[in-house]
Amino acid sequence: MKRPSFKRPAAAPRSSRAALLPTPKPRTRRWAWAGGILGLVVALVCFAPAAWLGSALAAATQQRLLLADARGSLWTGSARLILSGGTGSRDASELPDRLQWTLRPAWIAGGIGLRLTLNQDCCIRPDAPITLRLGLGKLAINLPDSADGRPWIQWPASWLAGLGTPWNTLAPDGRMALSAQQFRVERDQGRWQVQGVIQLDLQELSSRLSSVDPLGSYRLSILGSTTPQLMLQTLQGPLILNGQGSLGNRVQFRGDATAAPGSEAALANLLNIIGRREGARSIISVG
Repeated sequence: MKRPSFKRPAAAPRSSRAALLPTPKPRTRRWAWAGGILGLVVALVCFAPAAWLGSALAAATQQRLLLADARGSLWTGSARLILSGGTGSRDASELPDRLQWTLRPAWIAGGIGLRLTLNQDCCIRPDAPITLRLGLGKLAINLPDSADGRPWIQWPASWLAGLGTPWNTLAPDGRMALSAQQFRVERDQGRWQVQGVIQLDLQELSSRLSSVDPLGSYRLSILGSTTPQLMLQTLQGPLILNGQGSLGNRVQFRGDATAAPGSEAALANLLNIIGRREGARSIISVG
């Protein structure tokens, strides 16, 4: 008795089998691309080298403030802090200690932000962070208060010589102390607003152009408003500097320099360099 025979069905062509496999949907592909791009962006942000920060700062200041020999990352790093006269200038001056920084995400005033802490043994207090609050079309930068009477930053005045003319001619010496009170810079829908006060004290200032040492101590203040105001005043000393100005679309400043009684002859050369002479006064004009 013959066994029944069965024919094995012919295998489908390979092209037909491929057609039966499910093809990725366009939406799936888009999500895959979006995930890959997001991962790349996160990796770039998390591992961004400190040198990128140095390049951005140099471009923003036209090569006048430099983070040289930057090490670490955007989030934790250090660099040498240098003042320069700009592109092509041979003038430069460097602070003695490396600047160190840490940048961390933070929850600030009910919103997402960043906390930047700077530390420099010679010059910057590490217990006074800068905070940045971010929002839709908004940015707010807060400088640390100096409520305890201690300045936030102190630099040697000789550092200014790195900026080139006229600072390299004046060759200033003394100390610069920076402090702030509720100082806040805010950008909202493309408009900038400044609140609070920031002041730079020039203490026991002297110059190689004058035999009078020290020339005096001075305070330059920025007063917050829709158009921030500048104010220069003399705290003490034989060289008397005073003036006012504003920080709008451009810097405008008008002031004068005079010598205290008995110091006219000793300060005559310096007054000729500071500004335009009008009798006993030297007129200072910017903008």
